[in-house]
Amino acid sequence: MGLREQFTEAMKASMKAGDAATTSTVRMILAELKKVDIEARPKGIERVEDGEIVAMLRRMVKSRRESIALYRQGGRQDLVDKEAAEIAVIERFLPPEMDEAAMEAAVRAAVAETGAASVKDMGKVMAALKAKHGGALDMARAGPLVKAALAG
Repeated sequence: MGLREQFTEAMKASMKAGDAATTSTVRMILAELKKVDIEARPKGIERVEDGEIVAMLRRMVKSRRESIALYRQGGRQDLVDKEAAEIAVIERFLPPEMDEAAMEAAVRAAVAETGAASVKDMGKVMAALKAKHGGALDMARAGPLVKAALAG
């Protein structure tokens, strides 16, 4: 079952269960997905693939984590709780992320595969990682690992 179908099923289940918070978050995900689909149309893409949907979900989680930090500074625990609940719902649709050891192994394999020799080749290694591991790899966490692997 693709992510779009998972969103639809989650929406139905949350509405039947009367879970307003989950329903609201899934509606927010669907609205963001519609926006991403519309933005892709000039490129000749009618509906984005699951890989792009995973990236969208990660952006949504990142945005909420940044908001949580700001709300904590402002002493707004009610908004912190709301954002944390939204993150929990969004993360249900994300594939499990690689642990640190698996990520380091993937970086070493990508460096060897691309024949990268210096930090100048970082783009090639990052592209290979994204192509091979997609949603399971957090590119923000992989960047420093790639840089360290290429530096020494």
